[in-house]
Amino acid sequence: MTEGNFVDYIKIWAASGNGGKGSVHLHREKYISKGGPDGGDGGRGGHVILRGNKNLWTLFHLKFKKHFKAEHGGAGSKNRSTGKDGKDVYIDVSLGTIIRDAETQEILYEITQDKEEIILSEGGKGGRGNWHFKSSTNQTPRYAQPGIEGTEGWYQLELKLLADVGLVGFPNAGKSTLLSVITSAKPKIADYAFTTLKPNLGIVDYRDYKSFVVADIPGIIEGAAEGKGLGHRFLRHIERNSTLLFLIPADSDDIQKEYDVLLNELKKHNPELLDKDRLLAISKSDMLDDELKEEIERELPKDIPHIFISSLSQTGLTELKDILWKMLNS
Repeated sequence: MTEGNFVDYIKIWAASGNGGKGSVHLHREKYISKGGPDGGDGGRGGHVILRGNKNLWTLFHLKFKKHFKAEHGGAGSKNRSTGKDGKDVYIDVSLGTIIRDAETQEILYEITQDKEEIILSEGGKGGRGNWHFKSSTNQTPRYAQPGIEGTEGWYQLELKLLADVGLVGFPNAGKSTLLSVITSAKPKIADYAFTTLKPNLGIVDYRDYKSFVVADIPGIIEGAAEGKGLGHRFLRHIERNSTLLFLIPADSDDIQKEYDVLLNELKKHNPELLDKDRLLAISKSDMLDDELKEEIERELPKDIPHIFISSLSQTGLTELKDILWKMLNS
């Protein structure tokens, strides 16, 4: 998905360098007219290497440069001198990036650590020089190995955001508003569905200089797991969150039904999502009195803790942070 500077899906072409060829050389110098073979080995071809970078949170920097080619290895030379290795090419990616084979869709690698390096396309080995082939029956071999060719191919990079808490809810449930209040993030907010077209990250400042990261995921609709709405492009971001905060507005026609639909979409996308800690927040509750809250509570799902909050009046937000912090550190 791409909106503005946020890119979480990209295809790149990577080609490693060929190995350098081995040298065919016979030792010659003054007073030595028939020296033995001394051809050196070829150098290794350059690798194409993926490297995790904690300072990146999108793949936008790869949007306009999608082709990467490493240098070929140098040829061997006399005196058993090995050729120069080809220069490696490094591609920095965000933490949480998954690499697939573009053709088979097989997951090849996953980068989750800063400065973690993975060879995406390995450079070819250099060929052996003719001195390797000297034997008692072949004193002056006049052949050497060519270098091994590098590899090339198309790869698919997908980013799954790394966050502690993921906001889950229907479009226009108040997720972006909540994120803007409890963090310094400034997501787009408007009174219509699918205001959020990209995930937004915000850091919640907690007590004693502690903090945790919240991700506002674009709204789920029924059928999202089959690709409706924004489909798989945002559901995969939820997989990285350790705690899921379900947000349903107090003026919803049927809170239980909305929760069941959200849970079902997560289950269809990845059943393991149901193993994560969950909390239900009833947003826009500033319009409720105690009697209405009690009435709503009787209809809430019994298998998940809940809290009433209001981003507008900022009620219940301190308690919300306390609960989330406890869940994250339990």
